[in-house]
Amino acid sequence: MKVVTGTTMQEIDRRTIEEFGVPGLALMENAGTGCVAAITELCDSTGRAVVVAGKGNNGGDGFVVARLLRENGWQVATFVIARKEEIGGDARVNLERLGDGAVTFCSEPGMLGHYVAALREADVIVDALLGTGLRSEVTGVYAEAISLVNAAGPPVLAVDIPSGIDAATGKVLGTAVRADLTVTFALAKCGHVMYPGVTFTGSLKVVDIGIPGEVTDAAPGLEFLEADAIRPLLRKRERTSHKGSFGHCLIIAGSTGKTGAAAMAANSAVRSGAGLVTLAVPASLSPILEAKTTEAMTLPLPDGDLGYLVNADQAFIDNALEGKNAVAVGPGLSLHPETVQLVRRLVSTVSLPLVLDADGLNAVAGEPEVLLHKKSPALILTPHPGEMARLAGCSVTDVERGRTTAAREFAEYHGVYVILKGARTIIAAPDGRLAINGSGNPGMASGGMGDVLAGILVALLAQGYEPFTACRIGVFLHGHAADMVAAEMGEIGMAAVDVQERLPYACNQLIQ
Repeated sequence: MKVVTGTTMQEIDRRTIEEFGVPGLALMENAGTGCVAAITELCDSTGRAVVVAGKGNNGGDGFVVARLLRENGWQVATFVIARKEEIGGDARVNLERLGDGAVTFCSEPGMLGHYVAALREADVIVDALLGTGLRSEVTGVYAEAISLVNAAGPPVLAVDIPSGIDAATGKVLGTAVRADLTVTFALAKCGHVMYPGVTFTGSLKVVDIGIPGEVTDAAPGLEFLEADAIRPLLRKRERTSHKGSFGHCLIIAGSTGKTGAAAMAANSAVRSGAGLVTLAVPASLSPILEAKTTEAMTLPLPDGDLGYLVNADQAFIDNALEGKNAVAVGPGLSLHPETVQLVRRLVSTVSLPLVLDADGLNAVAGEPEVLLHKKSPALILTPHPGEMARLAGCSVTDVERGRTTAAREFAEYHGVYVILKGARTIIAAPDGRLAINGSGNPGMASGGMGDVLAGILVALLAQGYEPFTACRIGVFLHGHAADMVAAEMGEIGMAAVDVQERLPYACNQLIQ
C-alpha cells in the first residue's frame, strides 16, 4: 500500500483540479459520499449524528457528510469551530448547500461546551476539524473541541485524518482526536501508519474520490509493507533444488559474554532458508558456538584466547570469503579497538553483499566516512535509533523527530541501505525508495531481536534477492514471525529464539 505525506496529497489535488479538470467541488462531494458509506456500514440504522467541522476543506467535507446524512434520514447537528465569514472556497459552497439553520457556529472558547449533551447522545461523531494540511500545534477552540469529542463517548469517524495528527510523521501536534474509524481519500497518509498516529486512526478505510490513477501513481510516496505486498516477492523453491541453490553466507560475530548473539544470527540464517551458513568466531569461543549451533559450520579465527577478534584475523576472513554469497558483520563482536579496526577494514574491502549490525555499526560510527569507500555492491545497515544517532552525529531526539528523513538522507548520502528499527521500522534505499514495515509488536522489545534480523537479511542476500527486496522481506518476515509468537503465547516474555524458531512457519504462511 502506497502512503504519502499531506504535502504530496495537496499536490495530487492540485494536479487533479488544474491539469485534469476535475472540479474541487466534485472531489469534496465524493469524499463526503465515501464517509457516509462508511457510516452506513458502521451503524445498523439511521440515528443521530454530530458533525464537528473546521473552516477549511476538511470542514467542507464535513458539510457534505452532514447534508447527505440528513438526506438519508439522519438527525444531524453540525457545529462549526469558526465564524461564518472565515469559511471560503468549496467549503463555503457546501456550507450554503447545508443551510444556516442546520449549523451552529462555535468560534469562541466555551461555546461548544454548551452542546456536550448532543455529543454524548449521538450515535456517531464526525471529526471534520483539521485535515492533512495541519503543520502547527493545535490550540484554543480547536483544542477544546478535540477534548470534548474525545470525552463524549460515541464512535468517532475522522474525515481524512484524525484532527491534530501530522500527516507526514504521525506526530500528535499538541492534541488529537482518537478516532474509531478514519476514512481517507485516494491514498493513505504516512500519519495513518506511523506511531503515534496509528493509535489515533482506528480502522483505516481508503476511498476513491475520482483522482486519476496516473496522478497517484506519479506521486512520490512510501510503501507500507503488509502481507499482500510481501507475498509476490517470495520465491517458491524448484523441486530440483539443492543446498547450493540457496547460497552460502558468512557471519562474523561473537565475543566473550556475547556468544548468544552470534548463535542467534547463524541459526536465524538457517531458519530463513540459506543453503549453507558459516559462523566465523574467536577461536577460544568456537567450542561454545559449536554447541549452540548444529546446522551452521563454525570457522575459528585466531584470537590468542582473548575472546575477541584481532587485526590478524583479516587474512583468515579474506580466505573465508571465497565461495560465499553474502556476509554479515557485527552481532556480539565487542568494541575492542582491534575489533573496531578490523570491522572498518572489512567495510572497505569486502566486495560481497554485506549486512552491518550491532557492534559492527558502532565500530563504523566513530568513522562513518569509511562507508563512502565501501566495496560491497549492497551494504545494509540495521541501526536502532541510538545507533542511528551515533552514525549520523545527532541526538536520538533528532532521529525520532523525523525517522523517515533520517533514514533517507543517510542512505542517499552514503550509498547504503538503512533499516531504522523501531515501531514501524523504516527501510531506505540509496536511490530514494522508502518503505514502512507494518508487522511486529511490543514483545520484540527484548535482547537478541536484532541478531535474528541480521541472520534473516544475510540469508536472503545469499539466496540472491535484490537488496531492497531482501530488506523488505526480511523486516516484514521478522515482525510477522513475532506476531505469530504473540498470537500463541502473548507479548510479555517473548524471546528472540521464539521468533527465530517461528521463521519457517511465518515464511510458509506468506508464500502460499
